[in-house]
Amino acid sequence: MKAMRRRAEICEIIRNRSASVEELAGLYDVSLSTIRRDLATLSSRGEVVRTYGGALTPAPGEQGIHEREGLALAQKTAIARAAATHIRDGQFLLFDAGTTVGALARTISRGRRVTVATNGLTSLQVLADSPDVELLVLGGALRHVSQGMIGPLAESALGGMTADMAFLGADGVTADRGVCEGTAEQASLKRLMIVNSAAVFVVADSSKLGLAPSHWWTSLSEPWTLITDDGATEEQLAPFRRHSEVTVEIASRRK
Repeated sequence: MKAMRRRAEICEIIRNRSASVEELAGLYDVSLSTIRRDLATLSSRGEVVRTYGGALTPAPGEQGIHEREGLALAQKTAIARAAATHIRDGQFLLFDAGTTVGALARTISRGRRVTVATNGLTSLQVLADSPDVELLVLGGALRHVSQGMIGPLAESALGGMTADMAFLGADGVTADRGVCEGTAEQASLKRLMIVNSAAVFVVADSSKLGLAPSHWWTSLSEPWTLITDDGATEEQLAPFRRHSEVTVEIASRRK
């Protein structure tokens, strides 16, 4: 069976239920490594979520980055302005993938003399022509749905640097568990960004607060700052305000 057809059928199976590598290898009479390659390809396209020993369907709320670019524009712009006030010339910054961090990249693309290391194509495209920003690429396997690079190559590059600040996006964020992401690889790279940074900021619009759309988490055990928009309700914010390690900043959409 051609790989393209097999992968399409695997997607159809996983839309209805989770499946293990062993089960799929037996079904198609191929090796475990072949199925792992299939799942890696499908995961990079955002069509499945890898799990330990298998895969399941992506969380219903996970959208491609081009869909997300048009959502909550005023909120993301406000969050980016607020986040930019923490940045000073000469700093070394880690930028996560995602549209909210991409908005921050646009905000600092002129007039800020900083170094930015990022795995996100959105930020890379914004900062590529900036004469003031020294830009470092955390290369790796491209996850198409998020336009972010992940995996051992990205982690290896990140392992050789430390940063003044890390700015993380999120599919969801809670006060107790931290940042929720679509894949284990994304969560793993975020963990390394946190470990290698002196200060951590999570930039997430109010629709992400309290949301747990997937199964993979990056915990935030050290002090960190949540920057969200003024559409957040007190009910959403209360768990974060009660948490001793979290500083909450509200970004106003009014300039």
